[in-house]
Amino acid sequence: MNFLLKSISYIFHPLLMPIAGSVTYFVTAPRFIPENIIQAKILGLIVVTILIPIVLYFFLRTTGIITSIHLEDVKQRKIPLLLQSLLLLLVIKMIIDAYNYPELYFFFLGALLSSLSAIFMVFFGIKASLHMIGTGAVTMFTIALSIHFEINLILFIAAMIIANGLVATSRLHFKAHTNLELTLGFLIGVIPQLTLVNFWL
Repeated sequence: MNFLLKSISYIFHPLLMPIAGSVTYFVTAPRFIPENIIQAKILGLIVVTILIPIVLYFFLRTTGIITSIHLEDVKQRKIPLLLQSLLLLLVIKMIIDAYNYPELYFFFLGALLSSLSAIFMVFFGIKASLHMIGTGAVTMFTIALSIHFEINLILFIAAMIIANGLVATSRLHFKAHTNLELTLGFLIGVIPQLTLVNFWL
């Protein structure tokens, strides 16, 4: 059971959620997007949202700014979240534009707002679950895509809802978060997506 729950935490790691949302968009979008463009966008997103954060993690770990990848100490979350916010800003400025990919643009804008909200929580000593922020955001985005493109994604949406439950169970099992932190994380992930949906749905 421990192995399964730990695996869930890694499968639905916050670093992977931007790519999960992007792949969902490119797979479901009915408009024609050349395959080479999709590959270039995905590659750029992998570099900016996964590879660069990993490099930054090792830098922060080496310099002693953070002591663990899990960021148990709420005070240690400020700089990583700030750097993540800057990288998300880079995505919406350089990789995903509002004209060609409005849905995905607002997904990343929502992710940026979620990241900034998590930073805001840190100043009050609240460690909102980054896992729940990620899964909550992707779930809401998928629901919105299903409505917007009039595509039946009910099975995927159901799977994401179950994933939210499994992630929450995993974080509670390993005492990484409280119920409040998990709930706040989910809301911080969902609310920006739900709010920004008005600009493209």
